[in-house]
Amino acid sequence: MPDSSAVTNRPPTHLAEYLSRAAAARPDHPALVVGASRISWADVDRAADACAGGLRARGIAAGDRIGLFLGNRPEFVIAYFGAIRAGAVVVPVNPALTAPEVSQLAEHVGLSMIVVDRSTSERAEQAAPDVLRVLAAAGAREGSFDALLASGVGVEVPASAGGESLAVVIYTSGTGGDAKGAMLTHRALIANVEQVAAAAVAVADPDDVVLVLLPLTHIYSLAGTLGAIVRAAATAVLVDGVDVVRALPLIPQYGITNVPGAPALWAAWAASSDVVDMLDGLRIAFSGSAALPPEVQKRIHTLTGWYVHEGYGLTEAAPGVSSTVVSGEAKPGSVGQPFAGIEVRLVDDMGDVIEAADGDPGEIWIRGDNLFSGYWPDGSGGPDADGWYATGDVAFVDEEGDLHIVDRRKDVVIVSGFNVYPHEVESVLLQHPGVRDAAVVGVHDDHTGEAVKAFVVLGDPPVSVDDLQAYAAARLARFKRPRVVEVVDDLPHSLTGKVARGRLGRERREGEC
Repeated sequence: MPDSSAVTNRPPTHLAEYLSRAAAARPDHPALVVGASRISWADVDRAADACAGGLRARGIAAGDRIGLFLGNRPEFVIAYFGAIRAGAVVVPVNPALTAPEVSQLAEHVGLSMIVVDRSTSERAEQAAPDVLRVLAAAGAREGSFDALLASGVGVEVPASAGGESLAVVIYTSGTGGDAKGAMLTHRALIANVEQVAAAAVAVADPDDVVLVLLPLTHIYSLAGTLGAIVRAAATAVLVDGVDVVRALPLIPQYGITNVPGAPALWAAWAASSDVVDMLDGLRIAFSGSAALPPEVQKRIHTLTGWYVHEGYGLTEAAPGVSSTVVSGEAKPGSVGQPFAGIEVRLVDDMGDVIEAADGDPGEIWIRGDNLFSGYWPDGSGGPDADGWYATGDVAFVDEEGDLHIVDRRKDVVIVSGFNVYPHEVESVLLQHPGVRDAAVVGVHDDHTGEAVKAFVVLGDPPVSVDDLQAYAAARLARFKRPRVVEVVDDLPHSLTGKVARGRLGRERREGEC
């Protein structure tokens, strides 16, 4: 195995130092693989330097926000590290967002520049016409990413602070409703990379070839997966716009040893007749962002003889909190134990700490250097004065000290790992003149973990379900759109007039998807 001591010694204070270390330790080793193209760690490092210089040459100052509105491609990785080297703040923008959603985000966070590709360029222009756009696309010239790099070669970039300075603002969804931009410092992101690296089972080692299929705009893929890859100076195979079923043959094609996935991926692969042969060379596999259905875990185990490691995390924790890799033993239904350096306690409805030995469920509270600094722009909603953050998720601890997630107190619906806030979807539906009242809940889905279901009370004149879904499709990202719309005569409300989603769930949302 290659000597990775230059990569894995003392933790850095600046996130981009991981890239510098990878380039120094393994300059010629493949860092990014896309199709037949291979880019070395030294080349990524040089390109990130040029990107930082190009940003400064275009007037980007420390603290300015740079949106990355593009898919899994080398320009994303280069822009990510280049922007933070320049002292800027990266704002990942989900490529699935519609122009109105991007407009809200851009205005809320105050973007100075947005990097796009051909699939997102038009939406970015509609959403933020006054924001400087840089196009990452083959053959692009003026205003292109290549031109940005060329302008930055040799430009001296003052060292940015790192540490407690802001590195990333990542939105848990759109900016409507309760969605917020979590502020993650260099300290928080580095802390989690190191916490995960201390687990009994290596999340990434230098010999790994890691499939990066989940969008890099998602915290799980960006901080969790890419962070581990760069720390180990391993190899990332970037895949964009490929259906999870069609991604299965990529395992033997590229010699993939490591697959971080979401339940939708594992459910699709478990149903494939080719899964046994295709997964033969894997060293390790993960599932996160939502609960992996037990039947899927069992199917994978029956076919391959090994279990998929599961974990628990959230954007505000940068993102990892616990995993079965901590003990090294995958346990179906469990999300394992907390990573070293992260404290977890369970709190009951009265605010009292539950003793783990009792086995009673409670809300998960966490404390650690990996926690965010509150929500953009003022830091509200962050950890309390003692450093504890209440997650809103409910779990119990078994006799071996492993966490089991049992529920969520928050109304958020998690679709393929992406948060959907009911209020945001409801607001869109209520803008239609044919809708008088609306409520949105999450329902179980075998492929995406959860799906969005909307209950609507029609107005006068009424709207058809097909027309309402088309209306939502023009205004909401695909993962936010109601999979099912049920027309009802009325909705339950609380004494204050709010829709009582809890009662709606108990009465009407069993087994529709």
